Amino acid sequence: MVSNEQRRRQLAREKFERQQQRREEARRKARRRNAVIAAALAVVVAAGVTAYATGALSGDDKKDKTDAAAPETKAPSKGPDPCAKPAPGSPATKTWKSEPEMSIDKSAAYAMDLKTTCGTIDVKLDAANAPHTVNSFNFLAGEGYFDHTKCHRLTTAGIYVLQCGDPKGTGSGGPGYTLPDENLKDPKLKGNVYPAGTVAMANTSQPHTGGSQFFLVYQDSPLPPSYTPFGTIGTEGMKTLKKITAAGEASGAGDGAPNATVVIDKATVAKS
Repeated sequence: MVSNEQRRRQLAREKFERQQQRREEARRKARRRNAVIAAALAVVVAAGVTAYATGALSGDDKKDKTDAAAPETKAPSKGPDPCAKPAPGSPATKTWKSEPEMSIDKSAAYAMDLKTTCGTIDVKLDAANAPHTVNSFNFLAGEGYFDHTKCHRLTTAGIYVLQCGDPKGTGSGGPGYTLPDENLKDPKLKGNVYPAGTVAMANTSQPHTGGSQFFLVYQDSPLPPSYTPFGTIGTEGMKTLKKITAAGEASGAGDGAPNATVVIDKATVAKS
């Protein structure tokens, strides 16, 4: 006999996987659309109508999501913002063609500090079991890649995560390279549940497609073990997440932008 709780978790997993599939289909359609637009623009530019070409490209990136598509719904009025104003600065635009060379010590302990507008999120990184992922975060943080970036997605129903790591702030950004999946057999992922305090990689629902986007689990979340777990949030970080999640999300559907203005002012990774 399937319990109500087991059925609830199953429905939540199925919903999340459907969202991932819809998102991947949207990506494929966007790529095809962009190819057609690029060809059309070549003709327009040849005719000298540059202003029109610029306008035609302005909204494409927003439609090419790399995080799960949020349900379409009317957004309710926003609650009070519990966070401070972001530090001056703009997100990075640089990308790289390939994963950085391994530079971390797999046997050493590493920690990541995310200094956000809502408080610090401290993370203990698992270099031993997710070396490629930790090495990438060490590299990207050193390049200032995460600085001034928004955490663009808060999910408050079915699964309970805050998603960050996209300089575009839309769910479509990435560093230009992808990472191999790691640590998917972590014993902490019991019963297809990512426990509260887990930090894991977002992906396109296909294997080995993680980039820079990651999610912070603030409450036990039923998910298939397809997302590289690479860190654990500390006590201070969980307090910061509680402040963010208490403000809710903007769509009213349980999956949208956080009402809190969550911006990573500075990200650092160091041996601990």
